[in-house]
Amino acid sequence: MKLFLITGLQLIIYIVIFIIAGQLVDYFSIPLPANIIGMLLLFIMIITGLLPVKFVKQGATFLLSEMLLFFVPAVVAIINYFDILEKEGIRIIAVIALSTIIVLATTAWVVDKLYNYELKKAVK
Repeated sequence: MKLFLITGLQLIIYIVIFIIAGQLVDYFSIPLPANIIGMLLLFIMIITGLLPVKFVKQGATFLLSEMLLFFVPAVVAIINYFDILEKEGIRIIAVIALSTIIVLATTAWVVDKLYNYELKKAVK
C-alpha cells in the first residue's frame, strides 16, 4: 500500500511539473511542447538537488513499465489511416527507420562522450 501511495504521489509531481511547463509555454510563447519543457524543468530540479531522484524514481519506473499503454493511440491511428499507409507506407517506414537510427547513434555518441568524461574526471 505504501508503494502505491508513493508512486501516486510521484505521478502527481509529474503532472504538476507538466502543468507548470504548459503555463510557461503559454506565457512566454515558447515554440516547444510543454512535455519537453517539463522534462527540462525536471532535469534542472534533479541536477540542482531541488528534487532528489528518490522522489521521482518509483513513478518513472511505473510509467516505463506501462509504456505500452502510451502506444495504443498510435495503433488506432494506423487502423484509421490504413489507406495512407498503403500509398505512402514505404516512405513512412523509411523516415521512421532513419530517424530511429539517427536518434540511437546520437544517444550512443553522447553517452560515450559523457562516459569518457566521467572516467577522466574519476582519475583526477
